[in-house]
Amino acid sequence: MRIAVVGGGPGGLFFAALMRQADPSAEVTVFERNRADDTFGFGVVFSDRTLEAIHEADPVLREALTEHGRHWDEIEVRLKGERVRCGGNGMAAVVRRTLLLLLQERARDVGATLRFSTEVTLDDLDGYDLVVAADGTGSKIREELGLGLGVEVETATAKFIWFGTDYLFDGLTFVHERSPDGVFAVHGYPISDSVSTFIVETDEESWRHAGLDEFDVTQPPGASDLKSKEYLEKLFAEQIEGGQLLTNNSRWGNFRTRRTRHWHTLDPRPVALLGDAVHTAHFSVGSGTKMAMEDAVELARALTDHPGDLPAALATYERTAQPSVRKIQDSARPSLAWWEHFGRYYDTFEPWQFAYHFLTRSIGDARLARRAPEFVASSHGGWITEHGKEPLETPFAGAHWSTPGRLVDVVTDTGGTPVAVRGTPDLPLSAGPVTGGWGALLKAPDTEAGLPEVFARLAGLPGPDGPELVAVHGGTPLTRTLVCEQARMRENLPALSIEPEPDRDHALTKVLSGRADLVGVAR
Repeated sequence: MRIAVVGGGPGGLFFAALMRQADPSAEVTVFERNRADDTFGFGVVFSDRTLEAIHEADPVLREALTEHGRHWDEIEVRLKGERVRCGGNGMAAVVRRTLLLLLQERARDVGATLRFSTEVTLDDLDGYDLVVAADGTGSKIREELGLGLGVEVETATAKFIWFGTDYLFDGLTFVHERSPDGVFAVHGYPISDSVSTFIVETDEESWRHAGLDEFDVTQPPGASDLKSKEYLEKLFAEQIEGGQLLTNNSRWGNFRTRRTRHWHTLDPRPVALLGDAVHTAHFSVGSGTKMAMEDAVELARALTDHPGDLPAALATYERTAQPSVRKIQDSARPSLAWWEHFGRYYDTFEPWQFAYHFLTRSIGDARLARRAPEFVASSHGGWITEHGKEPLETPFAGAHWSTPGRLVDVVTDTGGTPVAVRGTPDLPLSAGPVTGGWGALLKAPDTEAGLPEVFARLAGLPGPDGPELVAVHGGTPLTRTLVCEQARMRENLPALSIEPEPDRDHALTKVLSGRADLVGVAR
């Protein structure tokens, strides 16, 4: 069998090595348009909990992380002069170039052919039985195949830029600063004994106000945005102790989440896609390198388990590899949304609640407590210091309505529409004012595209004699949260999130994090 791998990144190289080890009779050639020692970016980071399948397939990554990488257990959140630490988050990182060189060596050792400085199209690969597209987010092979794969792309509103720094972070560190121009945040982590990765995110308003939109993005890959480098070095000078930022194709972009329905095709020829060529997930949750290497494991296994039957092998690959990626992408969306709105959290929360809000953006209180019991206990302590009781046992009192706790029952009509909240007395819910106390009922949109319309309705609610609270129902977990936060943080109105199912842990997380003031369940 002759296999052409287009793309010499970690996913393509790992697949080439695995395939040759599994089937030494297979002829595997890797085509990479860049030189062997070219690489963009600085380091790659991996969670300890996610590497079992990769380590089982081949020890090359474990060796790279052990011999050349950095390991840590704590996440640190810095803002407003405070540093909050959360343990139980074992991770390791390594310089991307180091990992690539080790993967190149492994692929050559098992007999794969590596051809660098060679750009190919499907037409150039006529003699191969299978083409594996591992050529990254800008995949030329994917574009050649056209629309039949079912590709969907969502572009985030947040801006990000990727640097390195000669300052060594202790571990994964999130730094937040407000400058006169707006809010900026850093994801930083060590990748060697002398260098850390330094990714900066901001919103478009802050980015433009700081004058960082002047770089000519039409310049070819390689040129870095030196004005942004200088600005960010000054802004974060204290945080990196006067260290320097290091450039490598460092320029601003908007993260693009790619979802693809089909990861293979047989027409016009057998092609399998893996890694960023077929899916992406925001770097705050998922490692694109890890996902690409896991794809490589599943593709090599499927081809080995179905010798001589490409249709069956590729169908198996797609069926087995897709679920884990979908799970990561589903958890990445709330995390990405957090970065799109972190400025309001910076302005609203004390450091302890900011850190808890951040670390629960994709998981709940109970799961986080299993990882980091001291951090969660401290977060609960922060709430108790302020309110006197645990979150769900804390009373809530409005002008005309009160309840002894933050988890409340919601009355619905025969059609399932919320009409009242149990309390003293029961609080009627309505789209408009009623006599006495009332709650404004808002339906969250099914997609984020509908949020502006709902936010406009929220802003138009009556003033001094307005609602006791805003009750938000329907939509998705993310859109309900974003409407509740808009009510609390922009309109200064208490928010009740009405959930479709009773879940005490979810309710506790939502109240303690400040995503909602109350959580209701239809009874």
